[in-house]
Amino acid sequence: MFRKIFSGYTSRIIILNVIIFLVALLVGFFIGQDKIIGLLALKPSSILQGKSLWTLITSMFMHGGFPHLIFNMISLAFVGTFIERIIGKRRFILFYLLSGIIAGILFVLLAGFFGSSYLGGRLFGNPDVFGVGASGAIFGLVGLIAILTPKNKVYLIAGPLIAIILEAILGNFLSQNIMSVISVLSTIYIFVSIFAMFSFNPKTRRFALPLEMPFWLLPIIAIVPLVVIGLFVELPIANSAHFGGLLVGLLYGLYLKIKYPKKTAIISRYFSK
Repeated sequence: MFRKIFSGYTSRIIILNVIIFLVALLVGFFIGQDKIIGLLALKPSSILQGKSLWTLITSMFMHGGFPHLIFNMISLAFVGTFIERIIGKRRFILFYLLSGIIAGILFVLLAGFFGSSYLGGRLFGNPDVFGVGASGAIFGLVGLIAILTPKNKVYLIAGPLIAIILEAILGNFLSQNIMSVISVLSTIYIFVSIFAMFSFNPKTRRFALPLEMPFWLLPIIAIVPLVVIGLFVELPIANSAHFGGLLVGLLYGLYLKIKYPKKTAIISRYFSK
């Protein structure tokens, strides 16, 4: 049973992310979190200077806290498992890594060349701010699904995303002591919401504010509102990296549809029922 569960690359990537997060947390306790972040996180200004090039890969397996890690890994578990079965294990792992790397490169280029101004920083990120997380690669998977199975239904767990945005907004107006309390409450809500989604009780699931939508709509809902909000409030979200990963997924999906028109048409029809 365990061999079957861990035979796929999706589960292995999730385990690797968790291990790296815990090890970084432990090592950072002794040498300082700043040193760990500086060693493994992606900083656009450093990459453009030819430094720390390995962080284009290592940053994909780092996260900025337990809520960030859990939210990304839950998303990866659902989307990754689905994609891996469609395109196969080898293509999946190569595509996943490529999506994450290109997402990081686009984040570096946009933040590095346009992020120094106020508006550029809001849209693309500050070149001196570190970026971490698997979401760039995950958005690559989302883009691929949006092309291959556009009518397939998916749930966007809106509750945790709203909690993260509200926490970022309130952080601009409230004191650090109050924000510490709000941060704890937000983290608790995120964990409860995620576990609520696994409940068989529809009323319990509503606590997570799930929004059902076709896959073609998911990338739009997941990026556009955050870009608009980010124009007014600084959010801890790298939209340019998300867009980079999404672009890779969309292009690869179109490539597969052109090369394998019959197979992709069958897949699309099967998951549109």
